[in-house]
Amino acid sequence: QVQLVESGGGLVQPGGSLRLSCVASVSRPFSVYDFGWYRQAPGQQRELVAAIFSSARIHYADFARGRFTISRDNAKKTIYLQMRSLTPEDTAVYYCRPRYGSAWSDNWGQGTLVTVSS
Repeated sequence: QVQLVESGGGLVQPGGSLRLSCVASVSRPFSVYDFGWYRQAPGQQRELVAAIFSSARIHYADFARGRFTISRDNAKKTIYLQMRSLTPEDTAVYYCRPRYGSAWSDNWGQGTLVTVSS
Protein backbone atom coordinates (compact mmCIF):
# COMPACT_ATOMS: atom_id res chain seq x y z
CA GLN A 1 0.00 0.00 0.00
CA VAL A 2 1.36 3.38 -1.02
CA GLN A 3 0.41 6.56 0.80
CA LEU A 4 1.74 9.93 -0.22
CA VAL A 5 1.23 13.22 1.60
CA GLU A 6 2.43 16.35 -0.14
CA SER A 7 2.68 19.70 1.59
CA GLY A 8 4.37 23.08 1.39
CA GLY A 9 2.40 24.70 -1.39
CA GLY A 10 0.86 28.13 -1.18
CA LEU A 11 0.64 31.54 -2.74
CA VAL A 12 3.95 33.13 -3.64
CA GLN A 13 4.93 36.19 -5.65
CA PRO A 14 6.87 35.87 -8.89
CA GLY A 15 10.54 35.42 -8.12
CA GLY A 16 9.76 33.81 -4.79
CA SER A 17 10.63 30.40 -3.40
CA LEU A 18 8.85 27.43 -1.87
CA ARG A 19 9.92 24.08 -0.55
CA LEU A 20 7.57 21.17 -1.07
CA SER A 21 7.65 17.99 0.97
CA CYS A 22 6.29 14.53 0.31
CA VAL A 23 6.09 11.97 3.06
CA ALA A 24 5.79 8.53 1.53
CA SER A 25 4.59 5.33 3.09
CA VAL A 26 5.65 2.45 0.87
CA SER A 27 5.71 -1.29 1.19
CA ARG A 28 9.46 -1.79 0.72
CA PRO A 29 12.36 0.08 2.31
CA PHE A 30 12.07 3.72 1.31
CA SER A 31 15.65 3.87 0.05
CA VAL A 32 15.05 1.39 -2.78
CA TYR A 33 12.45 3.60 -4.44
CA ASP A 34 12.93 6.21 -7.07
CA PHE A 35 10.70 9.26 -6.70
CA GLY A 36 9.39 11.86 -9.05
CA TRP A 37 7.78 15.23 -8.54
CA TYR A 38 5.05 15.92 -11.08
CA ARG A 39 2.80 18.89 -11.62
CA GLN A 40 -0.49 19.55 -13.31
CA ALA A 41 -1.55 23.03 -14.31
CA PRO A 42 -5.21 23.85 -14.99
CA GLY A 43 -6.25 22.37 -18.31
CA GLN A 44 -2.86 20.73 -18.82
CA GLN A 45 -1.57 17.20 -18.61
CA ARG A 46 0.46 16.10 -15.64
CA GLU A 47 4.17 16.44 -16.32
CA LEU A 48 7.38 15.33 -14.70
CA VAL A 49 9.27 18.08 -12.90
CA ALA A 50 12.20 16.17 -11.41
CA ALA A 51 13.16 12.68 -10.37
CA ILE A 52 15.59 11.33 -7.82
CA PHE A 53 16.67 7.74 -8.06
CA SER A 54 17.71 5.23 -5.43
CA SER A 55 21.19 5.50 -6.92
CA ALA A 56 21.13 9.23 -6.07
CA ARG A 57 21.05 10.13 -9.76
CA ILE A 58 18.83 13.12 -10.45
CA HIS A 59 16.90 14.21 -13.51
CA TYR A 60 15.25 17.59 -14.14
CA ALA A 61 12.82 18.71 -16.77
CA ASP A 62 14.26 21.51 -18.84
CA PHE A 63 12.00 24.10 -17.24
CA ALA A 64 13.11 23.02 -13.76
CA ARG A 65 16.84 22.75 -14.27
CA GLY A 66 18.73 25.52 -12.50
CA ARG A 67 15.69 26.68 -10.51
CA PHE A 68 14.44 23.58 -8.71
CA THR A 69 16.30 21.13 -6.50
CA ILE A 70 15.02 17.69 -5.64
CA SER A 71 16.35 15.85 -2.61
CA ARG A 72 15.46 13.01 -0.30
CA ASP A 73 15.84 12.09 3.34
CA ASN A 74 15.57 8.33 3.57
CA ALA A 75 15.48 8.37 7.37
CA LYS A 76 12.44 10.66 7.30
CA LYS A 77 10.91 8.92 4.29
CA THR A 78 10.52 12.31 2.70
CA ILE A 79 11.16 13.81 -0.71
CA TYR A 80 11.69 17.54 -1.13
CA LEU A 81 11.41 19.97 -3.98
CA GLN A 82 13.07 23.33 -3.43
CA MET A 83 11.73 25.80 -5.97
CA ARG A 84 13.27 29.20 -6.65
CA SER A 85 12.68 32.02 -9.13
CA LEU A 86 9.07 30.99 -9.48
CA THR A 87 6.97 32.34 -12.33
CA PRO A 88 3.23 32.29 -12.93
CA GLU A 89 3.85 29.39 -15.34
CA ASP A 90 4.84 27.28 -12.32
CA THR A 91 1.31 27.52 -10.95
CA ALA A 92 0.05 23.96 -10.63
CA VAL A 93 -0.80 21.17 -8.25
CA TYR A 94 2.41 19.31 -7.41
CA TYR A 95 2.48 15.58 -6.72
CA CYS A 96 5.12 13.05 -5.81
CA ARG A 97 5.17 9.52 -7.15
CA PRO A 98 7.30 6.52 -6.28
CA ARG A 99 8.81 3.97 -8.60
CA TYR A 100 10.07 0.52 -7.74
CA GLY A 101 12.11 -1.12 -10.46
CA SER A 102 10.57 0.00 -13.75
CA ALA A 103 7.04 0.40 -12.43
CA TRP A 104 5.81 3.85 -11.50
CA SER A 105 3.09 3.70 -8.89
CA ASP A 106 -0.50 4.28 -9.97
CA ASN A 107 -1.16 5.83 -6.58
CA TRP A 108 -1.19 9.60 -6.25
CA GLY A 109 -1.47 11.77 -3.20
CA GLN A 110 -3.76 14.75 -2.91
CA GLY A 111 -1.06 17.04 -4.19
CA THR A 112 -0.15 20.50 -2.98
CA LEU A 113 -1.23 23.64 -4.81
CA VAL A 114 1.38 26.19 -5.79
CA THR A 115 0.07 29.53 -6.98
CA VAL A 116 2.51 32.12 -8.29
CA SER A 117 0.87 35.49 -8.58
CA SER A 118 1.39 39.11 -7.68
